Amino acid sequence: MNFIRSIFNLEDRCNCVFDALASVALLAGRLYVGWAFFKAGLLKMKDWDTTLFLFEEEYVVPLLPPEIAAYLGTFGELFFPILLFVGLFSRAGAIGLSVVNIVAVLSLEDIPAAALQVHISWGLILLAVILWGGGKASLDHFLRKALK
Repeated sequence: MNFIRSIFNLEDRCNCVFDALASVALLAGRLYVGWAFFKAGLLKMKDWDTTLFLFEEEYVVPLLPPEIAAYLGTFGELFFPILLFVGLFSRAGAIGLSVVNIVAVLSLEDIPAAALQVHISWGLILLAVILWGGGKASLDHFLRKALK
């Protein structure tokens, strides 16, 4: 029994380190996925005519006219990453970007396997933010502490 208690004590000490690393991992994930989508949004804004052409000819967004889909997709790629970057309403930002991610996958009729894997990875990182929030390195954390 003492052996098991010793293992639990060691695990408790390690959990302090793991908890600190969890916040770093959540921050890294928020920045990584946010930057990937933010860059895509900037690219769409840079050449809006091409963006509209792609939404009319290449992307098949369900239930939305191409022009509205282009505006909404670009907005999502520019707005939700900002929430993730600063960790403000992190879960809402991650949910919003998850919708953008899912629509992006569904709108391509023939998505290469490697691109699909990247979208799945982004989805899993966003799921971590949805489940655990932005972590201690987020405005969410600091605002919650300040408002108590």
